[in-house]
Amino acid sequence: MVLLFLVISLYKEIVGPAMTFIIAAIILGTTGILEPNEILAGFANEQVAVIIMLLLLGDIYRNTSVLDIFFDLMFKSASSTKGFTARMMFVVAPMSAFLNNTPLVALMMPYVHNWSARNKVAVSQIMMPLSFAAILGGCATLIGTSTNLIVNGMVTDEHIFPNLPSIGIFEFSAVGVPMIFIGIAYMLFFGQKMIPERESVTNKFPEIKRKYIVEARIKEGSNLIGKTIAESGLRKLNGLNIFEILRNNIRMTAVPDDTILMEEDILLFLGNTDSIADFVNTKNGMTIPSVGMFARKKNTEILEIVISHNSSLNNKSLKSINLRAQYDATAIAIHRNGETLSGEINNTVLKSGDALLLLAGSYFDHRIKNNNDFYLISRIKEIRRLGVVKTLYLILGTVGVIALSALGIIKLFTGLLILISSLLLIKVARPKDLVSSIDYELALIIALSLALGTAMMKTGVAAIFADGIISVFRPFGEIGVLAGIYFITAILAAFITNKAAVAVIFPISINLAMELHTDVMPFILVVAFAAAANFMTPIGYQTNLMVYGPGGYKFKDYLKVGTPLTIIYMIVTIAILSIIYF
Repeated sequence: MVLLFLVISLYKEIVGPAMTFIIAAIILGTTGILEPNEILAGFANEQVAVIIMLLLLGDIYRNTSVLDIFFDLMFKSASSTKGFTARMMFVVAPMSAFLNNTPLVALMMPYVHNWSARNKVAVSQIMMPLSFAAILGGCATLIGTSTNLIVNGMVTDEHIFPNLPSIGIFEFSAVGVPMIFIGIAYMLFFGQKMIPERESVTNKFPEIKRKYIVEARIKEGSNLIGKTIAESGLRKLNGLNIFEILRNNIRMTAVPDDTILMEEDILLFLGNTDSIADFVNTKNGMTIPSVGMFARKKNTEILEIVISHNSSLNNKSLKSINLRAQYDATAIAIHRNGETLSGEINNTVLKSGDALLLLAGSYFDHRIKNNNDFYLISRIKEIRRLGVVKTLYLILGTVGVIALSALGIIKLFTGLLILISSLLLIKVARPKDLVSSIDYELALIIALSLALGTAMMKTGVAAIFADGIISVFRPFGEIGVLAGIYFITAILAAFITNKAAVAVIFPISINLAMELHTDVMPFILVVAFAAAANFMTPIGYQTNLMVYGPGGYKFKDYLKVGTPLTIIYMIVTIAILSIIYF
């Protein structure tokens, strides 16, 4: 009854996912199916802590923009949602075959979120393909996913089943590699179309509609010199539209695509706050003249202010005010309601009601105390430049932790704990930022889903399901039994986690192979594929859970998009294993 309630409530979103699991835990606890310590055990689970810490590490990367340059090289030319998705999936899947897919997704998530925001694409369109690409790649090798390693551990444990054949690192590739291409093709041509366009749960705030004018200068040696507007790609800047060029005190208000750019040209763009914030921190052959020394400061922030009615700044030009000396800030963009301003921003005479985007240093907050000249509307973006040493420590530390955990030298939990603690000590991250970044609802869902798995194992419901399904398929011979094993493993993995599904089904699968007097290897591999290649629910695989909240998904989104892919994976797996082994 609890399982039925879970499926219906999660699909229909009757009370929300977190409350659904809380109600389920209360029922299981009050009826004596689970003890209190069994309900709470998930909160002390190592994998839950690892997922939370990986998400925190991803937030550190997002706040410091360390990976943006690297990812920009790979994805900069992708101008459409499908183009970006294809490139991302074809990069992530091969990497996931040899790297742990959970930290890989954690590192990619901040960039994917920022790309969707810059390109005005619903983040839900990209987050699920990211998770699915990692799962597809992870299934292609023995070391690509922890599920395959767990199956291998059972194979090598002589106490469970002696004399089982060892699994080679590429034993999974015959099925896994073709499914990378099939899975990506499915997502690009069918799956992505079925994903509703939703914003992240962290991003549902009223959009700022104001359009600002920002000024950029083509610097010496820029790769833009000698190119036309069309060739330079300036028409395709994310959220920015060029409307004027200043050249030797001459204004060109109509800017055709064949206009040739020259050194020291001043270009005026119109854009929203987020687009300009990203533009400030992008290397694109242009500079914002007013930024100057602020480009070398370690910590700056982009703020939005509005000039007050009785401000002493009224009727003064930005050049004469000297915001740098007074407030440790500089104006990078201006908005005047109902007017299109022209000319250099520095010469603009301010009026009450003008909105400015400021690039502010660390002394700004202190200097605006008791200030009546303007009001602070919002803090748009923090720009943190770590310096070479701290940047190298962050990147090499992350790579080192992943490598050491993959080699079995340290636990991933221990490595992440040491890394994040040291990043706090050297002030790469701040305690208040980490606390505010924790997704408490996600932690609650994961922990209580583990409790549900315990209840299914403890009551024997999981074993009853397994025996019942497999008895139906047994009359159809080896191929039928393989299909039955895949089906029940996938269902159990979708609701009690893949590791628990392996624990339940693996012994049953090996016993069936022995009863049929056939090769045991396909019966080993089918359990691994069915448990790891799980796309049907957010519970089924940890990367699905990781993107669940940030992608703004609902439980039924996974059922709708992931079930066909799971069926395709099942058909391909059974077909290839049958050809190879029977």
